[in-house]
Amino acid sequence: MNSVATPLTSEQPETDELREERRLDLPAVLDDLVKEGFIGQRQAEDILIAPRTKKELNQHPLEIVAAREYDNRNDPDHVLDLETLTQWLCHKSGNEYLRIDPLTINVNAVTEVMSYGFAQRHNILALAVTEEEVLITSAQPYLYQWESMLTQTLRGRSIKRVVSNPADITKYMLEFYVMARSVAKAESEGLEFSPITNFEQMLELGELTSPEANDAHVVSIVDWLLNYAFEQRASDIHIEPRRDKGLIRFRIDGILHHVYELPSAVNAAVTSRLKILGRMDVAEKRRPQDGRVKTVSPDGQEIELRLSTLPTAFGEKMVMRIFDPDVLLRSFQQLGLGGQEYQRWQEMTSSPNGIVLVTGPTGSGKTTTLYSTLKQLSTDEVNVCTIEDPIEMVEPSFNQMQVQHNIEVSFSSGVRALLRQDPDIIMIGEIRDMETAEMAIQAALTGHLVISTLHTNDAPTAITRMLDLGVPYYMIKATVLGIMAQRLVRTLCPHCKVEEPVDLEAWQMLTRPFKAKPPKQVYAPAGCLECRDTGYLGRMGIYELLPLSARIQSFITTATDLDVVRRTAIKEGMRTLRLSGAQKVGAGHTTIAEVLRVTPIVHD
Repeated sequence: MNSVATPLTSEQPETDELREERRLDLPAVLDDLVKEGFIGQRQAEDILIAPRTKKELNQHPLEIVAAREYDNRNDPDHVLDLETLTQWLCHKSGNEYLRIDPLTINVNAVTEVMSYGFAQRHNILALAVTEEEVLITSAQPYLYQWESMLTQTLRGRSIKRVVSNPADITKYMLEFYVMARSVAKAESEGLEFSPITNFEQMLELGELTSPEANDAHVVSIVDWLLNYAFEQRASDIHIEPRRDKGLIRFRIDGILHHVYELPSAVNAAVTSRLKILGRMDVAEKRRPQDGRVKTVSPDGQEIELRLSTLPTAFGEKMVMRIFDPDVLLRSFQQLGLGGQEYQRWQEMTSSPNGIVLVTGPTGSGKTTTLYSTLKQLSTDEVNVCTIEDPIEMVEPSFNQMQVQHNIEVSFSSGVRALLRQDPDIIMIGEIRDMETAEMAIQAALTGHLVISTLHTNDAPTAITRMLDLGVPYYMIKATVLGIMAQRLVRTLCPHCKVEEPVDLEAWQMLTRPFKAKPPKQVYAPAGCLECRDTGYLGRMGIYELLPLSARIQSFITTATDLDVVRRTAIKEGMRTLRLSGAQKVGAGHTTIAEVLRVTPIVHD
C-alpha cells in the first residue's frame, strides 16, 4: 500500500472516553480555515451565502471549498485544492494522510470487510486487509460509532484509521463494489453468450450505477476494465488465464502492474465479450486471432484498441494494445527527437523517393514515429497510402490497407496493389521477407517515398538485415536514404526526482566510445504518490540516426563489415542510442540505469 504520512501536529487524538462524535459541517470547516489564515472572512461568507446545487448538498465540506479554487494564503504559490485541504484535515484531527492508489488495492479482499450499504452509510472504505488489522479510510475523522459496529465482524483484527480525499473515497467506493458485485453475480448466475452478428462500430462505455442495479454483469466488468485502464494511462491490458483464476495486468510506462484477479469462468466470459466487440470468432479458441475495438475514454476522446488472443494451457490469453490518438498531435520534440537528429530526419522524410527505415524491438515506439511522420507529411497535395498488419490507428488523412492472409493479401501483394493507386508516400508496416523488400525497392525506384520498419538492435544492423533477406547490396545503396533506431526510456517524475552525484563508471559505459564529459549533477528517482513510488512518470524516445552518405554507401558490399560502417557513421556525426540517452540524462529527463536497461551494448 503506497501512502504518504504527513507530520502530525502537537495535538494528540482524544481517548475513546473523551472523543466527541461529530460530523464535519461547512460552517465549522470555514471557521477553522479563517482562524488558521488559509482564507479570508469575506471568502468564507461568500461560500456560506451562496445557493447550493443539488450536487453540492451531498458533497463533503472540503469539496465545496476546493471548488472555489481560492489562493492558499499560507502558501501563495498554490491554490486550496482538495488534496491540500485533506492534508490540513489530517493535521487538525491527528490522523495519517493516505492518497488512494487503486492499483495497490486487493478489491476482492477489501469489499468483503463490510457491505456496500455500511460503507456508504458511514462514508468509509477499506483499503488493505492483513491477518492483524484492517486499514480503513474516511473523510470524517470525528465519527467513531462505526468502529465498534465493525469490530464485531473483523474476527479479532484491529482497525487502523487514515484520512483520504473525500472525492476519491466516493469514486473508488462505487467502483470497487460495482466490480466485486458484478464478478460475484457473473460467477454465481452462469455465463452464456449468444453470437452477435450486428456489431457496433463504436463501443459505448456505460456509467457505473449502484452495485444493486440489475445490470449485465460481464458488460459492467468490461466497461470498468477499459475505463480503469484509460484512467491509469495503461498502454496494454493483459487478461491471462491461470489454473484456478484469471489475472488482469496493465502495462504502464513499460512496466506490468497486477490489477485484479477473476474467477476462471468470469475471466473466460470477459475474454468472450471482448472478442465479440472485436469482431472475432467467439467459438474458435484453438488458434490466435486479431481484432480491434473503437471506444471513447471518460474525457470524450476516441481511442483505438487492438486485440490479440493466444491459446494457452489454461485458456485464451488476450492482450489489448491501447492507442492514444494524442500521439498524432505531438511534435517530435515532445516525443524526444530534437536537434541535429530531428533535422536529419526531416531531410530524409522530405525526399521525393527512396526508403527510410525505422528499427527497434516491439514496444520501442516505432508505430508512433511512423504515424507522427506521416501525419506531418500528409497534406492535400500528396497521396499517403499504408499497408499494415493490423491497422493500429485509424487516421482519416491516410489511405490505410490491412494485411489479410486468409485472402492472400500480404505486405508484398498489398504494395503491388498500392503502386496502382497513384501514391506519393507508402508506409509498409514491416519488411519481413525478400518479396516485401523487393516491392519496397521497386516503389522507391519508381519515384515513391517508402517508410517501413525492421526488427534490429541498432541502425547499422539494418543494412546486414536487408542483406540477409536477400536484397542485393547495390539496391540498398540505390534506394535506402537512412535508418533510425529507437527505444523508449521512462522519464523521471518531476514531482519527486532528486539530485545525485554522477556515477563516473556508469557514465563512461553509457557514452563509450565518445568519452563525453559528464554533467556535474544528474537526477535519481525517489518515488511519490504521483508515480506510485516508481520515481518515473511517462516515457520519451531516444534515437540513433544513420543517413546513408556516399562514404557509408561505399562500405556496403556483399561482405559488409558492420564495425567499419558503425565507426564511419560515428565519425560522420551519428549519435548512438546510448549517447542519445546520455543527453537525456544530462538534461535531467531520465537516469543512466534506465538508458542502460533498454539500449544494446556498444563496442569500441
